[in-house]
Amino acid sequence: MRKNLLVLVVVAFIMGCSEPPKLEHKFTIDVSYSAEVDLLAKDGRLLLMLSSDDSDEPRFQINDGLNTQLIFGMNVENWAKDSVLTFDENVFGYPYESLKDVPPGEYNVQALLNVYETFNLSTGHTVKLPMDNGEGQQWQKSPGNLYSKPFKIRVASNGFENVSVDLNQVIPPIEEPEDTKWIKHVKVKSEKLSEFWGRDIFLGAHILLPKGFEEHPEAKYPLMVFHGHFPSDFGGFRTTPPDPKMKPEYSERFSLEGYNVIEQQEAYDFYKRWNEPDFPRFIIIEIQHPTPYYDDSYAVNSANQGPYGDAITYELIPEIEKQFRGMGEGWSRFLYGGSTGGWEALAVQVKYPDEYNGCFAACPDPIDFRAYTLTNIYDDENAYFYKSAHKTLEVPSHRNYLGQIQSTLRQGNHLELVLGDKSRSGQQWDIWEATYSPQGKDGYPQRIWDKKTGDINPKVAEYWKENFDLRHILERDWDKLGDNLKGKIHIYCGDMDNYYLNNAVYLMEDFLESTTDPYYEGEVKYGDRDEHCWNGDPDQPNAITRLRYNSMYVPKIMERIEKSAPKGADLTSWRYK
Repeated sequence: MRKNLLVLVVVAFIMGCSEPPKLEHKFTIDVSYSAEVDLLAKDGRLLLMLSSDDSDEPRFQINDGLNTQLIFGMNVENWAKDSVLTFDENVFGYPYESLKDVPPGEYNVQALLNVYETFNLSTGHTVKLPMDNGEGQQWQKSPGNLYSKPFKIRVASNGFENVSVDLNQVIPPIEEPEDTKWIKHVKVKSEKLSEFWGRDIFLGAHILLPKGFEEHPEAKYPLMVFHGHFPSDFGGFRTTPPDPKMKPEYSERFSLEGYNVIEQQEAYDFYKRWNEPDFPRFIIIEIQHPTPYYDDSYAVNSANQGPYGDAITYELIPEIEKQFRGMGEGWSRFLYGGSTGGWEALAVQVKYPDEYNGCFAACPDPIDFRAYTLTNIYDDENAYFYKSAHKTLEVPSHRNYLGQIQSTLRQGNHLELVLGDKSRSGQQWDIWEATYSPQGKDGYPQRIWDKKTGDINPKVAEYWKENFDLRHILERDWDKLGDNLKGKIHIYCGDMDNYYLNNAVYLMEDFLESTTDPYYEGEVKYGDRDEHCWNGDPDQPNAITRLRYNSMYVPKIMERIEKSAPKGADLTSWRYK
């Protein structure tokens, strides 16, 4: 008995000293789509999202700020029904690069397919891209995209346990806005763009008519072109006071309670101003020109997006002026906008100097690529990291007015790479690439830098310089452009712009103020400690001035008209009370 007991003790000791069985690590999630949502094969970008925040669906919680949730992406080609695709630890993600890096915990999981369509370009290339479907290139809500309803999963230290996601929902179509007494809507088929893209392409616009338009059929009107991101309808115009039943909402950006009420009040105030006897009678338009790369085209001709500049200037605008009695002459057209719209206003004025009589560019996207936000694409070797022998420091991309950083250049670009390769994310850095870059051999834009590493391609940078660096173009061609641009260039920017856009404005100002001959006769102004997108009013905070684009430049436009209108121009038919 003692002998048997000794044997049991020895066995127990040996078993106690042996290694415990290893846990199986499984970092995979399977995704399929239901036959009832679509029976056709699909191309696109399949996105898998995980969120630890229950306040909304994961698809609405992806950004490059501090509150972002998790996303992973892969390309899909000819995805047939009943086929299962697997996300594993090798699929690139953001902000964690791999599923194996996801911390243990409880998450909502959701998948979405951003559907691609095939385009046979006039250049001879075939590309697959997400067609805009009336939403302004927003993958989270683009009609026709497939998605799943969120459900909870638990992530353990050894990964995921048999997680399968089924795409069984389809985002529905968007209803187009209806005409009113004041606001009309037009769509024009562009022959130029249709030829480039190999299918029918339409340009749209929302038109705000002046007071007395029907009562004064003899009047012809100047045109104000408000450039900016994709507008679902004409914004900032409201014929009734703020809705008394609307619950006030807090604006974190502006630290203001009830900012939604303020927005409605400003829109109503503009309606009242629009109807005052002394207010000039203009036509104002907001253009819809989304592309398969972004919510708008940047309003210029581009190797990758086609002749949007010519299509807008020579097809859309003349048709609007024909339908709504615009004067149809360059001296009577004016450009304005902020951010993307600010760059567009200046770029269109520079590239079509005779077709427009002034631009008011607020907080414009980089207008000098020596300050492509914080990167000098000509001298820097890498966009993501400052050059240093012994220290790694990332280049910031977003700050608040105190200089506190929310994101870096690398992080924002890595998010875009998850959302889509080949410049197909539909986001900011990729649209600059799609607009400014030469077309690659595969039909997609050539990269300005390696999306993963940040290493800059100097040949692409040189192409950008000669074709889209607005400061360089003005300096290079001022002897040809100067006389046509005198009095037409006005630029405004906060000196604490969130995206460091004021740095490029400084460089542009140096040229305009010190080296132009003839002198440019415009203005460049800065808002002290103002963020994106300050637009030139020194007496009001940014939260208010951004709501007054449609009226704040009118006095400057009237001054310009009086100074520059040609002899015999109609200065009276549109000045009725």
